[in-house]
Amino acid sequence: MATPGFWQKEQEEISRMSQERAWMQEQIDAWQRLRRETEDARILAEMAFEEQDEKALREVRRDVARLRKEIQRMELTSLLGDPDDKRNAIVAINAGAGGTEAQDWVEMLLRMYTRWAEEKGMEVQVIDYLPGDEAGIKNVAFAIAGPYAYGYLKSEHGIHRMVRISPFDATGRRHTTFASVSVLPEADTDITIEIDENDLRIDTYRASGPGGQHVNKTSSAVRITHLPTGIVVQCQNEKSQHRNKDMAMKVLRAKLYELEKNKLEQKKHEIHQNQKEIAWGSQIRSYVFNPYRMVKDHRTNVEEGNVDKVMDGGIDIFIDAYLRMR
Repeated sequence: MATPGFWQKEQEEISRMSQERAWMQEQIDAWQRLRRETEDARILAEMAFEEQDEKALREVRRDVARLRKEIQRMELTSLLGDPDDKRNAIVAINAGAGGTEAQDWVEMLLRMYTRWAEEKGMEVQVIDYLPGDEAGIKNVAFAIAGPYAYGYLKSEHGIHRMVRISPFDATGRRHTTFASVSVLPEADTDITIEIDENDLRIDTYRASGPGGQHVNKTSSAVRITHLPTGIVVQCQNEKSQHRNKDMAMKVLRAKLYELEKNKLEQKKHEIHQNQKEIAWGSQIRSYVFNPYRMVKDHRTNVEEGNVDKVMDGGIDIFIDAYLRMR
């Protein structure tokens, strides 16, 4: 007799396949639409040239510029061929040395990725959140759910460096601070990660962040230690201990999945092949607010002078260059 867990997995698999089918059909429809619109623009251009119609030619130029951007976006998606690229992403941001300045930088990066995800129609769910002592965030973990979320965001894995006049320095000095961004693919339901309950140590404690009276007065936060590997995960953002445990187990499965994946990839010397070691001083990107304004990716040498646009989620220029480099 099939167990309730069996039927739940079957439903999850059906749901996953339905979502993948819908996404693939959407891509086919998009390519067919772009082909029709490109052909229409070609015909309109020929007619405009024959009749010397300047107004029609300006319309064609606008259509061509729009089509070029859409085709480039579709081409970018076609570069995501790794089996994990289609998965949701789990992102963790941790403050480096620098106290309040570094913690403020973590909050700025969280906002940047949230804005990017929202613009793409993806969902963001905070898993763990530890606020700073005075301002900002010490560390935060969150899931981004959407088509190819990990495929795009794997380019963000590394050290991010900020240079600016610190608003927390009364003397107005320029500060350099760092934050590490870790990006993992969420373990999907088609991959079985066996976790023995005897291998887990589960601790509960009071949540330290904002969340109302219930969160702060009960031991709703959960910390799980996987004894064989030493991996520690925690979640305190949900109001119930049960939901916090479920989210922590989700992160643990993702980390165990990544661990096993890395073991296999080590044999082929492909672990993070084009990424620098995650260590202070080996930044992948610099965000300079002073003495000039520039964001530069040190792997691809791509630069963007509009820093505000980048901090509002405009990181596609860096994602595109990274994927094409690989």
